Amino acid sequence: MLIFQFLFLLLMLYVGSRKGGIGLGVISGIGLVIEVFIFRMQPTSPPVTVMLIIMAVVTCASILEAAGGLKYMLQVAERILRKNPRHITLLGPLVSYSMTFMLGTGHSVYSIMPIIGDVALKNGIRPERPMAAASVASQLAITASPLSAAVVYFLAQLSDINTAINLTSILCVTIPSTLLGTLLMSLYSMRRGVELKDDPEYQRRMADPVSRKQIEETTATSLDEKLPDSARHSVYLFLAGIASIVFVAMVPELRTIGASKAIKMSVIIQMLMLCFGGLILLLTKTDVRKVPEGVVFKSGLVAAIAIFGIAWMSDTYFQHAMPVFQTTIKDMVTENPWTIAFAMFIVSVVVNSQAATARMMLPVALGLGLPPQLLIAIMPSVYGYFFIPNYPSDIATCNFDSTGTTRIGKYYFNHSFMVPGLIGVISACCIGYVLAQILI
Repeated sequence: MLIFQFLFLLLMLYVGSRKGGIGLGVISGIGLVIEVFIFRMQPTSPPVTVMLIIMAVVTCASILEAAGGLKYMLQVAERILRKNPRHITLLGPLVSYSMTFMLGTGHSVYSIMPIIGDVALKNGIRPERPMAAASVASQLAITASPLSAAVVYFLAQLSDINTAINLTSILCVTIPSTLLGTLLMSLYSMRRGVELKDDPEYQRRMADPVSRKQIEETTATSLDEKLPDSARHSVYLFLAGIASIVFVAMVPELRTIGASKAIKMSVIIQMLMLCFGGLILLLTKTDVRKVPEGVVFKSGLVAAIAIFGIAWMSDTYFQHAMPVFQTTIKDMVTENPWTIAFAMFIVSVVVNSQAATARMMLPVALGLGLPPQLLIAIMPSVYGYFFIPNYPSDIATCNFDSTGTTRIGKYYFNHSFMVPGLIGVISACCIGYVLAQILI
């Protein structure tokens, strides 16, 4: 019966993933109702903490966007790329990684991707090389960002088990491991595929007058827009907010008020993000009506709703099945604890969300008695949704590449993101494993 119920769970996740976004959340609601009233499972609590973190971070980042801060960051990134065009395959992924690290979401890649493609094309570099790696890097950086819901959820769960674990101890593993993973896949990408001038699809498009005109005349740039000083100031304030979160995490005494128990970091992040969102709004005199109109606000709200349904439905099933899991899987995981990374990876392929994967699988891993050090080391394994190329950033990247070199292959799985994704995730987990043994 548990196997049948698990297949039903996967079916709901698959149907939801085909709809995407909000559809993933509300279709999971159908699955939750069937679990409770047909399969007679006891419902767990909804993922309120994760949703509140997403809302707080998205609110602050949306105010930053409304103040012009994202455009300012984009212009800084573009200047770096255009000053070093021959190194676009290395710098492009690092730029997308940095933007995700600062914002806590990979959706920022949409703004920089056309520029990466334009710089590559103008310098005769196969656009697939930097663009595919940049798309993967923008998601790989989520487990290194102090603002991401996945990191905060890991922190909330693991710090309850081991009080010595804090935000700094997690980031000192995930930042270098994912950064080195990004560098390794970028080095691989520098020589992948034939040169642009020899690519059959590029030659076919250049032979077509309409496609040729599109390739030769399309220029993406953000440098032609003059931004007010408030845009730069909003970025400084946002970075101060990130620094404040890390500082409070490093000094536990600041989170202890009187004789009360220390305030959880999940609550601290919510407080500080709302606070700095308010400071940006006031000090830059941003029009609050622009905030809900931005890309960050819309994509963040969609992510919150998706996680609402996915995590609630999945958690209900896994809590119901946990007694059986503990008896049947415990021996295998005890012998080879790292195999839990495969389970996280596979779940991520289905649910298309790192926070939802963490919310589903971390309680299972902890229930099996796996050590926190190992779980921190394999955090990058919650990013597996590059495996099936249906994630919005991957699809958008293919569309942004006018040369056709970044593509989904004839056999679906032989797409541009597969090898960079595997290199990035596997190397990040291996490096993280070594670092976790040393640092935690």
